[in-house]
Amino acid sequence: MLTLPKRPGLVQLGLKASAEPAQLMDRLRYRPTTFEFFTSAADFEPEAFNRLKTAITFVKTAVTTDVIVHHPMSYQGVHLDQLLDPNRQPEAYQFLQQSTAQLLDLVTATDCRLLVHGGYGGGESSALVQEYASLAEARDVVFARLDNLVRQGNGHVMIENGITASFMYGDPQLDELIIQHQLPLVCDLSHVFIGLKGNMALTMLSLKRLKPLIRHYHLVDSLGQKHDSLPLGAGLIDWQQVLPALNSTASMIYEVPDATDATCANMLVSYHYLRNLEVKTLESHA
Repeated sequence: MLTLPKRPGLVQLGLKASAEPAQLMDRLRYRPTTFEFFTSAADFEPEAFNRLKTAITFVKTAVTTDVIVHHPMSYQGVHLDQLLDPNRQPEAYQFLQQSTAQLLDLVTATDCRLLVHGGYGGGESSALVQEYASLAEARDVVFARLDNLVRQGNGHVMIENGITASFMYGDPQLDELIIQHQLPLVCDLSHVFIGLKGNMALTMLSLKRLKPLIRHYHLVDSLGQKHDSLPLGAGLIDWQQVLPALNSTASMIYEVPDATDATCANMLVSYHYLRNLEVKTLESHA
């Protein structure tokens, strides 16, 4: 079972990058509390996978013991959704299974956490749902697969929300199913907000409802209409409301890209935005 370090204070600096050395060193000089590795299908070539393992070991030894590996999002242009079928999408399904098994072994050996998407969004995910007899059947498939994955992970696996009817946060029926299954969650704030069409009140209800299950946050702003990945404060999410609703035992990263992956300025700006908001909130209650 994974043991996590104690975290002083609520707002932490968490950063994300691939195992590419220049990206990695750009992030690590800021000494993040949590570091998340982005992976792609290319990382599963034997040499690349060894480099990923070496990079994880380096980060854990030199910077932070709290390392997360983000399962690849796609294979040959197809999102690695839990609704993939071995007969209808054989290549993508096979890669989903193989890559998940490899990463389960890796995070167990290195004592890290594995982040897997429960669903994605958009027309592709809607088409996958429609391949099943009903939305209820599609959800049954997703939850059965996620339950099995969490069991295999033995404390190392977390599930991230999408903006699809098969697995999102904010739909009361789905939230209740998630609670019943006691899934360890990753909460992408922008995905909640977009999935609820920019409704802040419903976003807050879901954050509070699922708070005990959330192990990790992706903090990123949005206008609530599409996946726009804005720095905190540049969108319509009310972070002053969000801040006290965060699970204080969870980790966090700022999943906000720059114009180039070589730098992380928007992640740092977002961290300072939330940290300043936290300081002001504490001062106002002093």
